[in-house]
Amino acid sequence: MLDRIDDIDWRRLGHAYGSAGDVPDQLRALCSPDPTAREGAFGDLYSNIFHQGSRYEASAYAVPFLLDMVADPATPDRELVLYLLTCLAMGYDESWLPDGFPVAEYRRMSEGGRELLAAKPPSSEENDDPEALYLRALDTDDQNRLYAYYELATYDAVRAGVPMLRTLLAHPDPGLRAGAAYALAWFPEEAAGSLPALRAAVSTALAADDRTTAQATDGPVAGGSATGGPAVYGPTTDGSALDGSAAGGATAGQPAGVREADVAATALVAAGLLGSAPDAALLTDPRPVVRWAAAVARARVLGPDADDATVEELLRWTTAAPRGRRRSAEDVPVPFLNGDLAGYAALALRQVGPRHADRAFDALLDRLPAVEGVEALPVATEALRLAFPDGPLAAGTPPEALTGRQRRLAEVLAAAPLPWSVDGHRFVNFSLLLDEYGLPRSHDEMVAYLR
Repeated sequence: MLDRIDDIDWRRLGHAYGSAGDVPDQLRALCSPDPTAREGAFGDLYSNIFHQGSRYEASAYAVPFLLDMVADPATPDRELVLYLLTCLAMGYDESWLPDGFPVAEYRRMSEGGRELLAAKPPSSEENDDPEALYLRALDTDDQNRLYAYYELATYDAVRAGVPMLRTLLAHPDPGLRAGAAYALAWFPEEAAGSLPALRAAVSTALAADDRTTAQATDGPVAGGSATGGPAVYGPTTDGSALDGSAAGGATAGQPAGVREADVAATALVAAGLLGSAPDAALLTDPRPVVRWAAAVARARVLGPDADDATVEELLRWTTAAPRGRRRSAEDVPVPFLNGDLAGYAALALRQVGPRHADRAFDALLDRLPAVEGVEALPVATEALRLAFPDGPLAAGTPPEALTGRQRRLAEVLAAAPLPWSVDGHRFVNFSLLLDEYGLPRSHDEMVAYLR
């Protein structure tokens, strides 16, 4: 699968640190039998051909080799390689949720990018970063056009592998199936072929989960259970929260963290992002993660026409108590928004329209004091959007000039230091978000402002 890797003159291509001459060895190391070598190669590639979400000239050239690795059953850590491919295709998913990937806009933005790339001096060992000089010589519009072209070229390179990704939806490994469903979610131009495969994946996963639950309870159980079967997490029907550890570890034959219900949920959300609303009956499924996925997907497709049951499920998730522990990439069973299902539900409330805006705002303010750092961002983003429909405050706006919603939000933020921080340290991204709306950039400043 790497036989033709040396046919490419990688030194003449660029990535985040200049010449891409180091990429072939990193791709080879990604297939190494040594786990340490694979981990190092993934880190290198994640930082050079996908640097802080940006893609480069070399990124698209690396994609065919990564696709070959994912397709090859002998490749170690196929899920990790698939995750890298998905990131290369669309960047960070928080940029696109809850609406999906705007590929038509990207195609428009990248017009003229091919010509700009053709005019760029090549990288080399002697001159390993001509791109930086070239970019500085371009105006802002041309810089954006060139980077949009890099991103679109990489996206289309991954898109070529969509038929292969669909075949992974039938793979025995639930982690690989979930990763494939997540990847397919970002290719709306391929929806006609992907949706039947995703629907079949949902049915297969739910049936497998039912069988596993029935075996664990020594009897037939319709729809799964939180007792003795696959772990259930998220809000229960009364709105309380369960951590995945409450029902034990992974089911038999499955890796820890990814269960059949998680595969079904991932495929449901992916189908929703591609325009297919799941059956309303799934809103009463006994598995919370399935109900969450059904509500999120239905909100995405139905929008303001979403039924009350969909809205109620989103509100339950938004106000559910946080799980009480930080997640990592290794223990996120549903990959969207890095596993922050409540945060995704908060974003999805945007799609059900103004009829539910008051209840949505109340739910967001209920949750905001209880979350920190990254998990606070989607909640604050939606609360700010509802509180500032006309844009940011004018400079020097006194607190008595705030509207009712703006005042309530400011008071919640003044009373709650947690959202401003990550592990006790100031969270700069949260401060920047508030600054966009003309609000104070620190907790202390917010307290002083209201006084």
